[in-house]
Amino acid sequence: MDVVIVGAGIVGLAVAREMLRRWPHLRLAVVDKEDRIAAHQSGHNSGVIHSGIYYAPGSLKARLCVAGGHALVRYCDEHDIPYELGGKVIVATDASELPRLDELQRRGVANGVEGLEVIGPERLREIEPAATGVRALYSPKTGIIDYVAVCRSYAADVTAMGGQILTGRSVDAIVRRDAKVVVATSEGVIETRFLITCAGLYSDQIAAMTGAPRDPRIVPFRGDYYILRRERADLVRSMIYPVPDPSFPFLGVHFTRRIGGGVWLGPNAVLAFAREGYHRLFINPRELLDSLSYRGFRALAAKYWRTGLGEMYRDFNKPAFLQALQRYMPELTEDDLIEGPSGVRAQALSPDGKLVDDFVIHGDERVMHVRNAPSPAATSSLAIGEYIADRAAESFQLDDTRPELHAGADVPSVPAEGVPRGESEHGDQG
Repeated sequence: MDVVIVGAGIVGLAVAREMLRRWPHLRLAVVDKEDRIAAHQSGHNSGVIHSGIYYAPGSLKARLCVAGGHALVRYCDEHDIPYELGGKVIVATDASELPRLDELQRRGVANGVEGLEVIGPERLREIEPAATGVRALYSPKTGIIDYVAVCRSYAADVTAMGGQILTGRSVDAIVRRDAKVVVATSEGVIETRFLITCAGLYSDQIAAMTGAPRDPRIVPFRGDYYILRRERADLVRSMIYPVPDPSFPFLGVHFTRRIGGGVWLGPNAVLAFAREGYHRLFINPRELLDSLSYRGFRALAAKYWRTGLGEMYRDFNKPAFLQALQRYMPELTEDDLIEGPSGVRAQALSPDGKLVDDFVIHGDERVMHVRNAPSPAATSSLAIGEYIADRAAESFQLDDTRPELHAGADVPSVPAEGVPRGESEHGDQG
């Protein structure tokens, strides 16, 4: 192989697609431990096409979200993938939130987000009749989509260009050997010239296999949703979001319409007891101990313990969850909420307890790692693919006029496998 990519989520598939677009003769394989693509974060998210409001101007998230959102919409138009640009309102429920709302507008304008508008209660009621607030920021270009459908399309592009999607192959070890990288999987060894890892919830562990530092460490946070009872779904026309609370490092509960119908309410954000712990009581003792013993998590917990306990309380108490939602929609009742899906966010955490706020992508002349790619990675996926291909062109010195990229008789081939078409799953924080 010329290039092996670990991870068949939306980022890994977008990277594979872009690499083959630029270098059509590459022998490229995407390897994933699951039996289907998009099995975790890419198939467990709220399906939002983010506009780029929240992110620090100049950051990778800001640049790649705005560019990636435009590219994603064009891609969906070209490939007949349904999406809706129904807009979003970020609602301030009291005067104390107004300075933060103004800062969001400033960031959005600096990032090039189109059509942002600060609106009062009357205009808010026109857009979302059931919502209440003293002021809101309206983003008309925010949208919704099914990211599993996007992943399937990316995977089809990869295979059409000669790439391979190899599922059901967990990566057990990675060894650098001369001019090759040897990837030992559960189904045999693959030798490759270059390796790119996009391993999501296990990105730190896969990176450590190559000799990279464990930090920043991935700590999994579960998000649980309720679903608005179908008879009441008309209460929400598009999306209703909170102004971020500086006392908590996550966004807070919000209201999101779904492609194909329905409205999701949430999520909360609590420590997951396993990296793939989609249920409240699912525990992987080794992984839980890994999170609890990490000094970065202990520092985070010491700072946010009170807010964290509140999140845990709401996780097990439906009336408390409802109360958080009623700040924005007072007429909701407990009967309107049906228990819904969950997901786990792969959040990079630094040793000092700070959530890593930007995408983290690094590497050398043989190996590149995507170490932190939470929301808005799905929105940004095509732009992330371009960014990583640019980095690879420089670091790997790729040039499709070099015959050694295509000949490589000394590199064993990998058996081809088809792209599985698993059912869409739901949850997580998009």
